[in-house]
Amino acid sequence: MPVIAVSTPSRRYSVFVEPNQLDRLAPRLREAGLSPRAAHVIADSGLPPAAAERVIQSLQTSGIAVTRSDVAPTESGKSLQTVHHLLAEVTAAKLERRDIIVALGGGIVGDMAGFVAATYRRGIPWVNLPTTLLSMVDASVGGKAGVNIRAGGELFKNMVGAFWQPSLVLADVSLLASLPERDFRSGLAECVKHALLSGDADDPALMHDTRASLARILARDPESLSELVARNIAVKARFVGNDEREEAPSAAGGRALLNLGHTFGHAIETIPATAADKSLTPPTGPTPPAAPTPLTHGEAVALGLVCAARYAELDQLMPRGFADELRTTLKHTGLPVVAHHLPTPAEIYTRMLHDKKSSGGRLRLVVPCGVGRCRVVDDPPRERVLDAIGAILPARAR
Repeated sequence: MPVIAVSTPSRRYSVFVEPNQLDRLAPRLREAGLSPRAAHVIADSGLPPAAAERVIQSLQTSGIAVTRSDVAPTESGKSLQTVHHLLAEVTAAKLERRDIIVALGGGIVGDMAGFVAATYRRGIPWVNLPTTLLSMVDASVGGKAGVNIRAGGELFKNMVGAFWQPSLVLADVSLLASLPERDFRSGLAECVKHALLSGDADDPALMHDTRASLARILARDPESLSELVARNIAVKARFVGNDEREEAPSAAGGRALLNLGHTFGHAIETIPATAADKSLTPPTGPTPPAAPTPLTHGEAVALGLVCAARYAELDQLMPRGFADELRTTLKHTGLPVVAHHLPTPAEIYTRMLHDKKSSGGRLRLVVPCGVGRCRVVDDPPRERVLDAIGAILPARAR
């Protein structure tokens, strides 16, 4: 069974990757040195009922009192108002400092549950049980917890939060069997991102191996999924262990390198869909949705990766053709490489300036600079960024 050790200055913990981990939650708590009297489960309201029941049964069988809150995992609901409601329910449950918060859901649920744990009684332990591919390979480790903020009519992602590492993570890959196809493929965007960074995390073969096993991954073969998830978590764990709070200098990169594709992607993802235009991308995957829908986070990241690859070409950090090769990989995963109905590149650039990683009104981009390696570019030329955004526009709009 793959077990990844995450070691940061503030906490060390283990990530277990294997099918049917939810049923082993209680013994894993003991192995992690946790002895809670009570646990409050914060669960995705859209999960199959059996998932939460398995978690609750494992806890109750070990004599742990369990209370529960269900939340809808939406970007608009990832707010201080929701966290206030959750804190009130945790307070009503009378949790003590040795008790635990359990997150059961995707990245949005994990972000909010981690923030609740970080702020309740100034910090109590929490356990992350990610249920989507994206949350397993990305949000499950690293300790970034928080919510979005609306200001001036715009949504600013993850502007309020804390670094609060979990005490234990169980990635139960059997949960991925029932994940909707579009959500599953969206998670592959973070896998491609990690593969582009893997040389800096001592796994330079990750991109090659992911491409080679893609058919088995898309068929959701449990063994292939376990290897994929474990290797991606190990890549992220290496960056988090070296730079827990994203404080390394720009030249060193550190954890900031994990933002590859995200400055472009977040700007695209937060563009509001209007009643007249709810589609930012053509439907993806073998079974497209019946009606146009906004981008998922993974789809926005995929588009951001294309922009970053094109910027690397323009900056002569990568050879011509690199962006096209990346497009091919993303297409094979069923992710979009072209977005329709976007505002102008200039408008997207303005939104990018709101990114929380910007400094003094200047952008910071993470772009590829070699095989499995990336770098931070401070204050990139505006025209070059606009040209990079053009890489995801339909040919007629470029």
